[in-house]
Amino acid sequence: MESTDRDDVVVALADGVLLLDVAGPVQVLHWARRRVRFASLDGGPVRTDVGAPLGADCAFAEVAARIDTLLVPGFAPDDRPDSRLVAAVGALAGRARRVAAVCTGAFVLAEAGLLDGRRVTTHWMGCGELARRFPRVAVQPDAIYVRDGGVVTSAGVTAGIDMALALVEEDQGQELARTVAKQLVVFLRRPGGQSQFSVRAQIAGPRADGVRAVVDAVIADPAGDHSLPALAARAAMSERHLSRLFRRELGTTPGRFVERARVEAAQHLLEASTDPIPVVARRCGLGSEETLRRTFVKVLGVTPSDYRARFRAH
Repeated sequence: MESTDRDDVVVALADGVLLLDVAGPVQVLHWARRRVRFASLDGGPVRTDVGAPLGADCAFAEVAARIDTLLVPGFAPDDRPDSRLVAAVGALAGRARRVAAVCTGAFVLAEAGLLDGRRVTTHWMGCGELARRFPRVAVQPDAIYVRDGGVVTSAGVTAGIDMALALVEEDQGQELARTVAKQLVVFLRRPGGQSQFSVRAQIAGPRADGVRAVVDAVIADPAGDHSLPALAARAAMSERHLSRLFRRELGTTPGRFVERARVEAAQHLLEASTDPIPVVARRCGLGSEETLRRTFVKVLGVTPSDYRARFRAH
């Protein structure tokens, strides 16, 4: 380190850390010529989720008095954050200009009380749980990354690369960020949100019977009547209660879930059929070609025609 009283980027490590959550962002920061320091509870190596050891430069107690960016990678979804790690991150965050979490690292920040009242995201599989366990946190389930003041959170795994590129762009300019993105062979700004990966996998998520019934019905027939009154009737509960359960169970609203399910249905039709786009729009429940186009651009960042062309190109 060039300075003894300030660290540039500090990565918080503990056993079980997801290797790619560390490697992806750190590669971005390294190529952007940032000084990265790895810290663990005792300054010793940790074992990653894949079993590989990862060395540390120092113990948390040895980190400089000032930190530019504290980076907290994620851990296996079933693991509760180590209370000692939570305490250390909470203490270090008070000395950092910015705190960034990759994937389920958001749970560490939430346990430390750093996310109360903030907009955040995490891996799509954990959005519902994060919303349930921390009701004061505003979970944004579709975002690739979210910046709220001095706290930045990203979606799962490779989204940490997107977040790190955004930090480089913010601190060092778009030209350098674009150069690093080219070196990594990734988008500087990835099109679309993480909803493009998540809807069908969420079928296994809801625990409440009413929400489960609604989710199953929407997935089975995306073109059906899925207005809020119809969904509430299917779940045998009030619209307000259904909306509350959706936020608690899935971290989203019934309307947004239906929209995302219809977009995913359209994706499958665009990939697997030769149906004209107006037919795809009707079959997925979005009605018209214009509605499909507008919704596709909003959710995925590309038009249906471009999506079909990209898919077939690969």
